[in-house]
Amino acid sequence: MKHVLVVEDDAHNAVLFRKILEKRAGCRVTVTEDPAEVLAQVRAGGVALVVLDVSLRHSQWEGRPVGGVEICRLLRAEAGERVPVLLATAHAMRGDAEKLLADSGADGYVSKPIIDHDEFARRALGMMERAA
Repeated sequence: MKHVLVVEDDAHNAVLFRKILEKRAGCRVTVTEDPAEVLAQVRAGGVALVVLDVSLRHSQWEGRPVGGVEICRLLRAEAGERVPVLLATAHAMRGDAEKLLADSGADGYVSKPIIDHDEFARRALGMMERAA
């Protein structure tokens, strides 16, 4: 069973991501806001995908607040391209996607709220299959 890390600070979105990934994609899901836990899980291996909220209110790294773009950069420095990262944001404007992907090194981007659950599940599975 593929393991997905969901890094999300909004409880409603975290539950939605978990349900979609468990029920429609057959994945095991861990939800966290802690960048240290994300890095530790990726280092340990077995993480097939990281779904990463861009705006995190409570995440801290080395005593300072960090968002999804910074966490993605930490992951890329640590794990290279081994684990695909899907950024999730509610603040999507035209042109933002390209900038977010360039700034973060993420593999893809999804706008919240997630409206088409099947499409999100297909996209997540496709990213995991390409990385495998």
